[in-house]
Amino acid sequence: MTVAATSPDNTSGLADIFDFKAYLAKAKATVEQALDQSLVPERPESLREAMRYSLLAGGKRLRPILCLAACELAGGDVAQAMPTAVALEMIHTMSLIHDDLPAMDDDDLRRGRPTNHKVYGEAVAILAGDALLTRAFEMVALRSPGVPPERLLKVVGELSLVAGAPGLVGGQVVDLESEGKEVDLETLEYIHLHKTGALLSACVITGAMIGGADDELIAALRVYARGIGLAFQIIDDILDITASSEVLGKTAGKDLIADKTTYPKLLGLEESRKRAADLVQEAKGVLKPWADKAQPLLALADYITSRDR
Repeated sequence: MTVAATSPDNTSGLADIFDFKAYLAKAKATVEQALDQSLVPERPESLREAMRYSLLAGGKRLRPILCLAACELAGGDVAQAMPTAVALEMIHTMSLIHDDLPAMDDDDLRRGRPTNHKVYGEAVAILAGDALLTRAFEMVALRSPGVPPERLLKVVGELSLVAGAPGLVGGQVVDLESEGKEVDLETLEYIHLHKTGALLSACVITGAMIGGADDELIAALRVYARGIGLAFQIIDDILDITASSEVLGKTAGKDLIADKTTYPKLLGLEESRKRAADLVQEAKGVLKPWADKAQPLLALADYITSRDR
């Protein structure tokens, strides 16, 4: 996928061609290597094995790549943001392990293979998720050489909010409480912005913090992140209906089985697609002042609405 890069005074132009496919492949390979190196041999080996099973199970690696891209936009050293990028993927993986448990979504398939609790049992799966969450904070606080301490403190604060009750945990609770009930659009948006959007937002914001972004850029990136976070979950809702389990790598149709309210259920498929596209356009619009440096983030926004899994 190539994206025509335009500058504020050359809106029609082809000043550069940004090769998003090559960018994504390179960034993903770098992230995969860092994830592998983040869990070295240690006791108990059974816990480490369960942590690695889910952390290294593949996936789009969208969250760490967003972090690295935001750091780059802010003018920072991408290598310094890598520990935080790894931490974000660890938090995401924790949420998937716990979400799949019988007490919650009770899913047997994740990323094309058995879920963690199906392989290691429920107790170890819970503990593997817990260990990934705490390791995430270790990555930021203790394994981020060269980053000014005041920036790391801001990152820790951001992650503590999005990983807990004000973020994805709170969103998960409201999601569970809403199963089988009539839910309005405001509640659905709350679920999506907290359960999914909060962590996606943190990926962008923490990367920018590591890179030393000023207040103006941070404010713009919060708007960008909110838009892509909500759009991401709307597309997830759509794919749960339109894609197969083989393509998704997880059980399709789970929302329907659990009688969950989704955007397609409230708005229909076409209106949901339009809403996601509008959110992405709004997200991209706030980055216009930085358009010449924001090609990766602009392309990642488009990728969110065009993906098929």
